[in-house]
Amino acid sequence: MANRSKTPTGSSQSDEGQLRLAVLIDADNAQASVIEALLEEVARFGDAIVRRIYGDFTSPASAAWKKVLQRNAIKPIQQFAYSTGKNATDSTLIIDAMDLLYTDNFDGFCLVTSDSDFTGLATRLREAGLMVFGFGERKTPEAFRNACHRFVFVEVLRAGDRSTDTDEDEGPKRRPRKTTQPAEPEPAPAKFPKKFVLRALEQSVDDSGWADLGTFGRYLVKLQPDFDSRLYGFRKLSDLVRSRTDLFQTEERKMEGSNQSAIYVRARNSG
Repeated sequence: MANRSKTPTGSSQSDEGQLRLAVLIDADNAQASVIEALLEEVARFGDAIVRRIYGDFTSPASAAWKKVLQRNAIKPIQQFAYSTGKNATDSTLIIDAMDLLYTDNFDGFCLVTSDSDFTGLATRLREAGLMVFGFGERKTPEAFRNACHRFVFVEVLRAGDRSTDTDEDEGPKRRPRKTTQPAEPEPAPAKFPKKFVLRALEQSVDDSGWADLGTFGRYLVKLQPDFDSRLYGFRKLSDLVRSRTDLFQTEERKMEGSNQSAIYVRARNSG
């Protein structure tokens, strides 16, 4: 039986441990061009024991997927479109997810889709005590994003390395990842959610008015599963808080019995 006592709902920068994960991809609502970076992101959360993709691979629209499936050990599940306007792919993915759930061999699921139709599935998996990681585009409806423990926008994976120079409350211009695929239009830079972040920090601090960065990061994601420092031009949460000196004060403290240090943060106007 899989060990479900782990609680990996932390910031996007933490090591999520070796959870046993099932990665289920909706080919109708995912991009082949980002799959390798996506699997790298999944590896930060755990081990992708199962990798499956669902769609009609006889369709010309699925041609891009055929080039990456074998290279990334993704098992295609062929689903013909039996009638116009009915999405048989969704039904097959959901049935498979429930079959995998009842094997009791997994700690969590990675649902790769921008479709809100999977909100119910994400909710059901959470109710069963499993972790749910969502991956989708910025257009993904809020209902599905919030049904996941953690939601990652694929745009931050597609963008690759970025500068950490930012304007007051907007993310930096992005440098696209090298690819042989046609360049996709960049979404508008994410506006930094200043009020939300400061409110989350206020709830994370201890009696001294300081918050451990890990505690702060976990609280951010718990309140807003799609919070990601990379949306605002920073690879890690620690980079964000150190750079936003207008909002935060930081200090490093030696961890008792260790040579390592922990980062603590508080609001600039506190204390």
